[in-house]
Amino acid sequence: MKPYRLLMSCTAVLGALLLNSGLAYSQTASQTAGYPTRPITIVLPFAAGSSADIEARLYAPKLTEALGKPILVDYKPGAGSSIGTIFVGKSAPDGYTLLGVTPGFTVYPAFFPADKLPYDPVKEFAPISQVTRRGTLMLVHPSLGVKTLAEYIAYAKAHPDAINFGTSGGGGILHIVGAWLHSATNTKVTFIHYKGSGPVYVDMLAGRITAAPTVVFIGLPLIKSGKVIAIASMGLERTKYLPDLKTLAEQGLPDFDYTSWSGYLAPARTPDAIVERLGAEFAKIARAPDLVKRMETDGAEMVGSTPEQFRKTVATETARWRKVVQENNIKLEE
Repeated sequence: MKPYRLLMSCTAVLGALLLNSGLAYSQTASQTAGYPTRPITIVLPFAAGSSADIEARLYAPKLTEALGKPILVDYKPGAGSSIGTIFVGKSAPDGYTLLGVTPGFTVYPAFFPADKLPYDPVKEFAPISQVTRRGTLMLVHPSLGVKTLAEYIAYAKAHPDAINFGTSGGGGILHIVGAWLHSATNTKVTFIHYKGSGPVYVDMLAGRITAAPTVVFIGLPLIKSGKVIAIASMGLERTKYLPDLKTLAEQGLPDFDYTSWSGYLAPARTPDAIVERLGAEFAKIARAPDLVKRMETDGAEMVGSTPEQFRKTVATETARWRKVVQENNIKLEE
């Protein structure tokens, strides 16, 4: 190609790039100018009554005050929390539809091969902030007559499939935690799947569910009522709310670690300016003295991470749970 033509060609390409860049800037600017201009919806992919639901309703008024627009909470439970998750993933990336998540968000895809993922936790969402971290407990109904992990294992081996183990849905976090526990102890239970964790504990109080994991926030009132028994803390450290309760690791499962958390995401391709704005507001909420005190009473530690910090958490958790599923040969149909 002659130098003149080459120059003209390069000039045309550069002009196109600048034009496209200008259009992209213009579109982003139009999306972020004055944001928000209308109500924002937080979609929770599980039923009402969960700890994440209660948290969202505590944060919503503060977020409304900070952003100047109403924050609505909507529920889309089912299919291991994938129904609501996929809904948000396919929503417009404009900052008006957000997703509230717990560890189940990083768990469900672990059951699928890479080419058949229901959604990709890392690629299809823009992390905003991890807001809390929570200790977890293993609960049993008094009718089982057990108070330790060893007694629970002995009962399960003597009565295969007799324990009704409640989960927040097939493929959800309570399901995988339960499958991991029973795979590691070579025991069998009957999994009862619900659309969210709230109904699990209603049926547990009634005796229809005889075992289930939970966060400290939900478990403490049930334990204090005498209607359920905690046989272990499920994280690597004992919870300060029940300091005498041994962890599963202390009771013979050294690698077992389930600590809950909550956070918020937007669809991928949401403008960075909006993600950063929302991340900053959630971080401020996490530092609010009244909320810190309230959540500490409920067994939660406020975090308030940056979007990038939460991105790393999501990636780490996604890889960890895939490893757990593969190493323990956990199946979605259990």
